[in-house]
Amino acid sequence: MFVNTFGLRKMNSSVPDSQTDFDRLQKKLVPLWKSIERFNQDPQTIVVVPSMSIDAIDSGAVIQAYEERFLFLLLLLRQPRARLIYVTSRTILPSIIDYYLDLLPGVIPSHARQRLFLPSPMDGSVRPLSEKLLERPRLIERIRSLIMDPDRAHLVPFNTTNREKELALQLGIPMYGADPKFFPLGTKSGCRKIFMDEDVPYPLGREDIGSKEDLVDAIAQMRRTKSSIKQVMVKLNEGVSGEGNAVIDLMGLPAPGDSKEISMLDDRLRAMKFESKGATYDSYMKKLQERKGVVEERIVGEEFRSPSVQLRVTPLGKVELLSTHDQLLGGPTGQSYLGCV
Repeated sequence: MFVNTFGLRKMNSSVPDSQTDFDRLQKKLVPLWKSIERFNQDPQTIVVVPSMSIDAIDSGAVIQAYEERFLFLLLLLRQPRARLIYVTSRTILPSIIDYYLDLLPGVIPSHARQRLFLPSPMDGSVRPLSEKLLERPRLIERIRSLIMDPDRAHLVPFNTTNREKELALQLGIPMYGADPKFFPLGTKSGCRKIFMDEDVPYPLGREDIGSKEDLVDAIAQMRRTKSSIKQVMVKLNEGVSGEGNAVIDLMGLPAPGDSKEISMLDDRLRAMKFESKGATYDSYMKKLQERKGVVEERIVGEEFRSPSVQLRVTPLGKVELLSTHDQLLGGPTGQSYLGCV
């Protein structure tokens, strides 16, 4: 009989914590990564579960498109003893698979296809893929049966939440990704705290904003510190690609400390401009209350650059530079990611 321990752990504190088991699994990444770095012919199984937990996605077709972004990992099949298990919410068109396999250098596509497995829950809803898998113990068992040696296998997720952590535990393989316990460090509020601890310059503002009162109080304090602020930007802790941003105009407000300042700030909040299409004041404030966020001075000027740097920390503790680029931004307030230049 299958027991959904993920749900039990959330509801019942008497169920043992899985952190110890997860830590034990993660240690397997160290010898495995040493082997992977050598590009040798050791056998390995890569389980790709490109699950996403992003509210901005409201279409099953968009979910599928995002899940197929990791298809470049099929190029790992150029290693003759590598097996790849690529899971998506719905099946991938055979022509798309053929396209990637035809890119393999020096490998007969039909031979690589024998080492590629494409299980799917056949669920086109917008829920995270990991959640769909955790609801289907038989599918998890099938995926587990495709893993030849758990000591030579790892899970590759799109992002890491407790769902992916639980999936790794149920599959019995380590996860190539950060432990979800470090999630707060990757939020907007967490980043401001890291900048503060490491003496990295960052805009005037405040973190851990969770209500309208917090927001009004923070902006009033910012104006007392710097009365020349013209605009502030509110950012949801978990927003991506600018989707969680909103701009509040402060022009024409009375002097900081004026008796009318607070009521007028409240009016400006209701008039803030959202980067996400379809966002409303009520829906945005609800998300702010649920997840918290930051408010910062909006830096103004004539010319802007938005550089982006991609790094990774390997299981061996090494920090590697992967790429750099300038971001092309647009959208209602110039905060949405459009592409790279």
